Amino acid sequence: MEVEKFSYDNKIVKAFMIATVVFGLVGMLVGLTAAIQLVYPIFNFDTQYTTFGRIRPLHTNAIIFAFVGNAMFAGIYYSLQRLLKSRMFSDKLSWIHFWGWQLIILAAAITLPLGFTTSKEYAELEWPIDIAITIIWVVFGWNMIGTIIKRRERHMYVAIWFYIATFVTVAVLHVVNSFEMPVTFFKSYSWYAGVQDALVQWWYGHNAVAFFLTTPFLGLMYYFLPKAANRPVYSYRLSIIHFWSLIFIYIWAGPHHLLYTSLPDWAQSLGTVFSIMLIAPSWGGMLNGLMTLRGAWDRVREDAVLKFMVVAVTAYGMATLEGPLLSLKNVNAIAHFTDWIVAHVHVGGLGWNGFMTFAILYWITPRMWNTKLYSAKLANLHFWLGTLGIIFYALPMYVSGVVQSLMWKEFNAEGFLVYKNFLETTVQILPLHALRAVGGGLYLIGAIIMTYNLIKTAYAGSFIANEEAEAAPLAKVYIQKTGGWHHRVLEHKPVLFTILTVIAILLGGVIEMVPTFLIKSNIPTISSVKPYSPLELHGRDIYIREGCVNCHTQMVRPFRSETERYGEYSKAGEFVYDHPFLWGSKRTGPDLHRISGKYSNSWHYNHMLAPDAVSTGSIMPAYPWLFEQTIDKGETRGKINALRKIGVPYEEGYEQEANTDLEKQAGEITATLKADGIEVADDAEIIALIAYLQRLGKDIKAEKTAQTENQ
Repeated sequence: MEVEKFSYDNKIVKAFMIATVVFGLVGMLVGLTAAIQLVYPIFNFDTQYTTFGRIRPLHTNAIIFAFVGNAMFAGIYYSLQRLLKSRMFSDKLSWIHFWGWQLIILAAAITLPLGFTTSKEYAELEWPIDIAITIIWVVFGWNMIGTIIKRRERHMYVAIWFYIATFVTVAVLHVVNSFEMPVTFFKSYSWYAGVQDALVQWWYGHNAVAFFLTTPFLGLMYYFLPKAANRPVYSYRLSIIHFWSLIFIYIWAGPHHLLYTSLPDWAQSLGTVFSIMLIAPSWGGMLNGLMTLRGAWDRVREDAVLKFMVVAVTAYGMATLEGPLLSLKNVNAIAHFTDWIVAHVHVGGLGWNGFMTFAILYWITPRMWNTKLYSAKLANLHFWLGTLGIIFYALPMYVSGVVQSLMWKEFNAEGFLVYKNFLETTVQILPLHALRAVGGGLYLIGAIIMTYNLIKTAYAGSFIANEEAEAAPLAKVYIQKTGGWHHRVLEHKPVLFTILTVIAILLGGVIEMVPTFLIKSNIPTISSVKPYSPLELHGRDIYIREGCVNCHTQMVRPFRSETERYGEYSKAGEFVYDHPFLWGSKRTGPDLHRISGKYSNSWHYNHMLAPDAVSTGSIMPAYPWLFEQTIDKGETRGKINALRKIGVPYEEGYEQEANTDLEKQAGEITATLKADGIEVADDAEIIALIAYLQRLGKDIKAEKTAQTENQ
């Protein structure tokens, strides 16, 4: 039989591996800093570029897209070539992908601390960077699909199925969620508003976890775990069921992030049902991974790579059981907006993604440098430090979440809230946040030890840039008809396989979103709800820039504990002019949706200047720059025009007189501050922010007042 000689490209794998390690250390350090800030606010460093609100999205983006993303690409480029017995389709495309992705990460690292953000979780990057992500993602897919088409191995192994699903689904998610109306080069407004924006965002947000943090790593599990264990995958049939059921069901589950919100009940219920269904395929994948180790458990005690993989797969199973349980309304009512969700996310992130990445790095490095791992003892030390880090991180956050929920909901015998002041909860959980920081520190130390170990391993060996290989060319194979459909037929047809994958992932998204966008009765309007004034609009953009949504929600759920503390529960019609929505997902501070009129303008002024002096025990950083920086009135016209184009009913020509209204409202606020002995310029950013905060909930109060007068 004719045999062709070729070589695998290890240089591109090496580049992604180096990026993985570097950005992993950076992302973990930023995360540790953010954790410390929630205990000691002094570590916000009194600059506008290092506050928690700005570095928290920097941490999530660095970990998800820089650390995990680069690890995913390293693993795919390594495994895909060997599974297909072919070098990557184009070395040039490989390097365009690599450098393009690193430039995107660099752009994120610069723009997020500068305050250029859309505020949408895991999609904070502004529109020029979104376009760059789309282009580079297409380059990655082009290279991958091209390699599959020119392969020398007819059969597409299970790992490749997950790689294909990752490419097509992330492309769809990113494009749909990133529809924005640009105002300037670094400022845009989401195309969607309120409830629609929330639905699209969490359809994206949940499935970014599914198809960026889960499916590609399941593909890597199916390749690297059998390799490390030197055992075949436990069940081929189970892998088929795992793949198709997972990608079909996962896409429906996004609404479980929005339970008890203003999202229509039918969408919430749909998300819950499909979330519960997710347990079966997720645990099928976990069991397929763990059962692959049958006969190799004696090696797990000695082999750090297998240790990391066992804990990774177990963490995947734990997180994918807990997620559906959290989608049950009675559990969600307790856990949502608390630190419980933080623990849940980090079990998956630290355990599943982190440990699987460490295992892959430890396995690949000696093979690409043709040597042995420098120190098995250091690798095992890393494993135990990482495991302790996860425990010290997750357990305090679970306890903290339960404490928060119980304190928020506790009533005394007379029927009054026991802990009316939100800060009482904050002070109570500070020791648990400190333990969380200890856990993050242990995890980071383990990663530093790994870095040293890998560098020493590389220095001890000789890098194989182009690994020689040989294989027979792909011959034409006729599939014998057996009277029934067999999955192997589909595995020989990559184009058809990809088309069916797209259909499977599109169905759920279409059925969820079309009714919400087309049936107006799903989002009833409220006559008293009006567009934001120009000054309030500037203030809202400052709120977004400072990352306030990372700590404060704007969603009062229909629980007595919340309506007693915050006011009337939130209605869908209140958000029709919110581009983007700002419901939030975590309460480090109290909900703000009904804050209008609760405090005076001078209280807000002093609170932003010195939070702890106004609210004893507050861990919120001060914002002195808001009193020095001024709003750019030159941007008012562009903001009004942009919002009008996406449906906000500003009158034609209003942009010409918008700044007159802005100055009038600013003058009214500065006059009240002056009466309280505070002198401040009427174009200071703090004035715009006060205007926005005093607007929150004002419209619904106006409606109730009007109803009372009519009666």
